[in-house]
Amino acid sequence: MNPALSQQGPFRAHLPLVLASASPRRQALLAGQGLCFEVVPSALKEPDPEPGEAPADYAARMARIKGQDIAARHPDKVIISADTIVVQGRNILGKPKDAADALVMLTSLCGCWHEVMTGFCVLRHSDGVSLCRTVTTRVHMADNSREMLQAYIDTGEPMDKAGAYGIQGIGAFLVDEVQGSYTNVVGLPLRSVLNFLLEIGAIGVANAR
Repeated sequence: MNPALSQQGPFRAHLPLVLASASPRRQALLAGQGLCFEVVPSALKEPDPEPGEAPADYAARMARIKGQDIAARHPDKVIISADTIVVQGRNILGKPKDAADALVMLTSLCGCWHEVMTGFCVLRHSDGVSLCRTVTTRVHMADNSREMLQAYIDTGEPMDKAGAYGIQGIGAFLVDEVQGSYTNVVGLPLRSVLNFLLEIGAIGVANAR
């Protein structure tokens, strides 16, 4: 979390917040709103989807598993957890195994619509708070040439990204249309998360009168 950012945004934390994620993108999104929080990532291994499990349900289940892991150790704090997946049809695209796998993924996405789903939870064990949902954003990837895709892969950015691209980074050029929450594609549906936090009084508007 950038301390400077946490002093500039429109919100302030009223309760202790914990982000159960090591993602620098999620940290920057929350800190940019003026929120101070701890970062305590869950180290639990993510299970595979269950047979017949819908991708949206899987994303929510992963977020809940991560959040409950941290909430059990910090029962008096508000835990924010999330899990983002890229879905093409009913196929969940994870992180590429290697450069060749990244090229296969990106080639399959080019010229087509796909969905980015982020399951997220706001949990607090001490008073039974458990708010979870999945937000879906439709993304259309431009019909990029093989040379463009290979040049992008050569930057190394796709290798730790679900679906083999990062819309907030170099990979922004790959996408030509987004329908829904942009921050959801980055990794956290910011407005939905803020709404949950406001609803339970975990945050408030800075200098509210």
